Amino acid sequence: MQTTQTIVRFPDIELLTRDAHKLRGFFGNMFKEHSPLLHNHYSDGKTRYGYPLVQYKVVDKTPTLVGFQEGADLLVSLFLKIREININSKVYPVLSKNIKQNNLELRVNDQLYNYQFKTLWMALNQDNFRDYQQLDDNQKISFLNHQLQNNILSFYKGLSFRISDRIMAISKLNEKNTLFKDKSMLAFEGEFTSNAFIPDLAGIGKAVSRGFGTVIQNNKD
Repeated sequence: MQTTQTIVRFPDIELLTRDAHKLRGFFGNMFKEHSPLLHNHYSDGKTRYGYPLVQYKVVDKTPTLVGFQEGADLLVSLFLKIREININSKVYPVLSKNIKQNNLELRVNDQLYNYQFKTLWMALNQDNFRDYQQLDDNQKISFLNHQLQNNILSFYKGLSFRISDRIMAISKLNEKNTLFKDKSMLAFEGEFTSNAFIPDLAGIGKAVSRGFGTVIQNNKD
């Protein structure tokens, strides 16, 4: 299946990784009349559920917007209107910005792809966090591999890509604590291998619109 991805970067601005949700708040408010895809809320206040088609990230200190499908087209249409970014009442003039649009083929096949998490992966919710805590080390690895499979499948479903092949994933991860909505949460850093293709800078797992779970492919040909 073919899909469209747009990546917008602001190379002259440096932010902290944790500022990604503030990017979301700034752009979601700035362009709130344009589309619910920018903030995942409809005009009546209801939440838009489903995979976020516009995501806000800080990758290697660089503010980055990533859009898929309708979100990709939306970022292209708004690109020229972005003149400044306001984070914590500090205004950053946009002196340069880069935009790149890719046409990509989503696929699950016999090829193995190696990925690295560029931002922490939030794999657990309140319910399965308790289950995870009861497991031994080997069981935890199997549990997280299964979560990865489910997260990749959710990403595909969010882009309306239906597959018949089984998604496989093998991970090497480390536990990390992070703050999410002012609460301490368990998240993970590390890498994994899968037979599923994931576009660079796509997010998987929880809170991807806020920058969590951003992946890049390692050792690309």
